[in-house]
Amino acid sequence: MNLRSPGPWRSRLSAGVLLLGLAAAGAFALGACGSSSSSPTTVTTTTTLPAGTPAVTITSSGVSPRQIEINVGQRVTFVNNDTVSHEIASDPHPVHTDCPAINEVGGLAPGANRATGVFTIARTCGYHDHGQPDNTSLQGTIIIH
Repeated sequence: MNLRSPGPWRSRLSAGVLLLGLAAAGAFALGACGSSSSSPTTVTTTTTLPAGTPAVTITSSGVSPRQIEINVGQRVTFVNNDTVSHEIASDPHPVHTDCPAINEVGGLAPGANRATGVFTIARTCGYHDHGQPDNTSLQGTIIIH
């Protein structure tokens, strides 16, 4: 048998190797997919911050806590556990000039979190959702000591 010359045995061998490879790949793909259920999967995103991190959580019910107290030199993290985006901004609307550190939060997609800048002066700062400035459930106060 001449192994260098093409012959019918060579094409049959190549076809067999190809089919074996495709069968193995198919079996792997089926095993990797897991369940064949066609029901949709619900994904819930919950963000956990380190203990002691001052945080405000946003849900479909609004912000919580509505008032938070921190010390000079701290930040506040806003966590969006709602299913829609929010944009946190300093009062007053629409200029957002009272506490610029709050404006560093900006837009938050569902599941996202972001901290304010560092608060450097003892004072009280109001904030709101820029996209819904009249929605009182999305308004709050940060008291800096």
